[in-house]
Amino acid sequence: MQFSAQRNDLLSALQKVIGVVERKQTMPILSCVLVQVLEDHLVITATDLELELVTRCEAEVGTQGSLAIPARKLFDICRGLPEDSEITADIQGEQVRIRSGKARFMLSCISGDNWPGIEDFEPDAQLEVPEQKLKQLLEKTEFAMAHQDYRSYLNGLLIALRPDLIRCVATDGHRLALSESSVELPLEQSLQAIVPRKAIIELSKLLAGDSEQDVAVKLSRNHLRIEVPAMIFTTKLIDGRFPDYERVIPQDNDKRLTANREKIRQALTRTAILSNENFGGVRLSLDKSQLKIQAQNVDKEEAEDELAVEYQDEPLEIGFNVRYLLDALAVMETEEFTLDLANENSSGLLQEKEGSGSRYVVMPMRL
Repeated sequence: MQFSAQRNDLLSALQKVIGVVERKQTMPILSCVLVQVLEDHLVITATDLELELVTRCEAEVGTQGSLAIPARKLFDICRGLPEDSEITADIQGEQVRIRSGKARFMLSCISGDNWPGIEDFEPDAQLEVPEQKLKQLLEKTEFAMAHQDYRSYLNGLLIALRPDLIRCVATDGHRLALSESSVELPLEQSLQAIVPRKAIIELSKLLAGDSEQDVAVKLSRNHLRIEVPAMIFTTKLIDGRFPDYERVIPQDNDKRLTANREKIRQALTRTAILSNENFGGVRLSLDKSQLKIQAQNVDKEEAEDELAVEYQDEPLEIGFNVRYLLDALAVMETEEFTLDLANENSSGLLQEKEGSGSRYVVMPMRL
């Protein structure tokens, strides 16, 4: 196996897949990337047995073959070389020699014959969705996914496809993020998939936010595959029943706060400095056209801030985890937002004022 490639091309390909490679592995081959040298290009694959990314890189090929090369060492070598350099690689016994200019590197490698790729699957549904819309939906909801929760279905994000829309939903049991976008899809019935947290994070990185093209989506009972130019993304799905999220969204909150999103975000950030480090609770006190934000910690330190807002309902005090509020405000795009409330024991509903198809539910805290 022998090939030559431009440093920038090879580095770009490795950057797309390196996030899949875990630093601690039970199988040595999983710390590698599979490099397949074909007629006029390279195919580079990374997997952790749950998620697989395949990309390609233009190259001048001497002899074809495949080899598993240590991923992070190869990535760091490419990153450390000059931008306009050319990289040549060839096998010498059980090692691969990498050359660029006067630099030489010898890496131990593993045969690619036993590469543990994700098994092939037959999709039950195939369709195309707008790349830009899918990325936006993921960015507006992925922050609410749980992390290492014993309920496996919370450690991921629900992608729901209907003939007339795409909807993404994430919840960790304390908050919920929902975002949807109208789009015509060639479906006869609705489809759902719970995609693992790691896969969502990597997919969000790969999708282009300014792309006007469609991406191919292939879905089976156990796998989701998304194909974009020069990239194939395949992940196993979480086997579980996602919570009935529509019942969680408040329908009868009759008190509404309307305020400038950035001003509230800054006030919450300031006040949170003196909140309890473990729980991050802040108290919101609402009265006619006024919001008071308060926080205190175990050292009896206190913070308070007041802002003018639009609020004409009866006085109300309610506690929230400040991080949950800040996360929701951070992904909104409009200048103003609304917070709908019922009482101090009911969840709050945050939305962009103009309405964007996104809704954020936050459970209250006792302070």
